[in-house]
Amino acid sequence: MANLYDQKLKLQKQGEHPFAQYVRILGKGKTGSRALTLDEAYTAMRMILAGETEAVQLGAFLMLLRVKEESSEELAGFVKAARDHINAPSSLSVDLDWSSYAGKKKQLPWFLLSCFLLADNGIRIYMHGAAGHTQGRLYTEQALQQLNIATASNWQQVEQQLDKTNFSFMPLANLCPQLNDIILLRDQLGLRSPVHTLSRLLNPLAAKHSMQSIFHPSYADSHQEAAILLGQENAAVFKGEGGEIERKPEATCLVKSVINGQTEEETWAKFVDGRQTQAETLDMQHLADTWRGNTEDNYGYQATIGTAAIALKLLNKASNQDEAIALAESFWQQRNRQRLG
Repeated sequence: MANLYDQKLKLQKQGEHPFAQYVRILGKGKTGSRALTLDEAYTAMRMILAGETEAVQLGAFLMLLRVKEESSEELAGFVKAARDHINAPSSLSVDLDWSSYAGKKKQLPWFLLSCFLLADNGIRIYMHGAAGHTQGRLYTEQALQQLNIATASNWQQVEQQLDKTNFSFMPLANLCPQLNDIILLRDQLGLRSPVHTLSRLLNPLAAKHSMQSIFHPSYADSHQEAAILLGQENAAVFKGEGGEIERKPEATCLVKSVINGQTEEETWAKFVDGRQTQAETLDMQHLADTWRGNTEDNYGYQATIGTAAIALKLLNKASNQDEAIALAESFWQQRNRQRLG
């Protein structure tokens, strides 16, 4: 009797959708469910990006992951599948991969000035990000447009911009439209999906150094562990202002790193005491004027220097925090004020 029952179940399952097994792994109850292995995560994301899933399956899959919280193995598998799908040119090299997916709400995107400081001193930075998935936020793509800085729509433009200014931003909508479409599901699902996390780890050009930011400190370990699984030699992840890669001058900053393939962590001391006031408006003209020296903004300066210092330490341009901060300050004093002319 048992054998007949097993055979009936097998026949029923032969007619199910191939993606159903991955939903079942995640959703089989408190005792029956488990995390996906790296290989399972890879195959599942490959099917998603190839359009081989039904809408109801994708929604269920994303929300089950959201409730469980994605493991480092799942993140690594998802990223590997996304990288294979993107298939970025191997001939294009950068020093630093910089992800920007949160947008700013309380403060201007001072991290952009950090990038410009680094770029003006010979560090090639490729930035990628998404826009428009949360109302009331200023996203990097929009901020760059207001600074009259063109974004790239293909790899040829990325290469041209890097060769000219050492900085290029390509929106996720151009980098991987399928992932961007999933991010835009937030209004329908009411929650962020794991794509917000895996996109930060993409590093499609295989830069030896990668910067990431998180909203919730608990995600730092997953980023760090996934970076190791992905073979990322050097990476830094920390809780930045608004979820972007930007130091909060009024807070200590715990940076979880991968240095030469080994996990490390260090705390950076705060620059100032007391909570800083929220910017009244996110006026990009004010950010540009601060860069040009037409006005001063102590918060913006500290955020810019602090963020650049973490990157310089990661890039091994400085051996300790004090040296990194001093180097960032010297970059600021010698900055090309006409970059934002």
